[in-house]
Amino acid sequence: MSGMSPAAPDPAAAVPTAAALDEQLQQLQAALDEAVGRHAASPLDATERDALKLQIIALFRDADAALQRASARKEAVKRLAEQWKQFDGRPMTRAATPVASARVDHLGASTFVEKGWSRLSLLQLEGAEAAFRRALELAPGHVEAETLLSWALMLRDAHDEAMQVLQGVLQREPQYPLAHVNVGYICLRKGIYGEAIEHLTSVIRADHDRRAVLYAHLYLGMAYREREMYDDAEGFFRTALERGPNLLQAWYELGRCYWFAGRHGDACLAWKTGSEANRFSPWGKRCAELLDVVEQGGTPPRDG
Repeated sequence: MSGMSPAAPDPAAAVPTAAALDEQLQQLQAALDEAVGRHAASPLDATERDALKLQIIALFRDADAALQRASARKEAVKRLAEQWKQFDGRPMTRAATPVASARVDHLGASTFVEKGWSRLSLLQLEGAEAAFRRALELAPGHVEAETLLSWALMLRDAHDEAMQVLQGVLQREPQYPLAHVNVGYICLRKGIYGEAIEHLTSVIRADHDRRAVLYAHLYLGMAYREREMYDDAEGFFRTALERGPNLLQAWYELGRCYWFAGRHGDACLAWKTGSEANRFSPWGKRCAELLDVVEQGGTPPRDG
């Protein structure tokens, strides 16, 4: 299918900060307090209860991931200290119990997830895939690692293998948003537009996972651009940039949207903005390269 560029995730755009988690917690607490107050007079229907439940589950998942990554960093600092002790002529400290060793293995899995995510952002697909597979060796069934493994696979066009991984994830967690985003992207690449749009819009409607919603907007923009529905595509790309300013592929795709809609000046401005935002990122470089192509009289590709 033409016009589909794989999206490299941007860790800064997708990982919730402590402040963001606190804000979500306060919002959910207020929503729950309000719901409890209303429940006394008029019981909540099943849809409202399920919506609150899914938001709490999503927040718990994000908070747990943040905690694991913070713990992994703490362990990494400890290892630095142990290396310094050895360098300084002091004996290395050994893990006191088998339980401590198991905990380090679990944290190690989160470390490999983080490494893989960073490599995905640089489009280092083989390294990312290897990191996620190592994470799954340390923590079999790790949902985030499996979903990100499917992402690495689909970016190198191993769509069938990626879909097989995603089916396993969705069997265990049918509502997992990022898995639905990846299924939507694979359907998009295969030209199954209706199913792709269904998966992606369901993630946006639920709005339970910041990272998933961000990429759902990006992929929907790509779908509508491919179908030459440029106004709709522009709206999705603009929303993606509002939600994730560091998602530079949205500038690249927005520029192509403008170009094929005949808005060449706006296209060049979009690529210039994406390039200047980060000249060293893969998509910042692609924006600069494409801007150079059109300034020399060329045209942007519909593919890649």
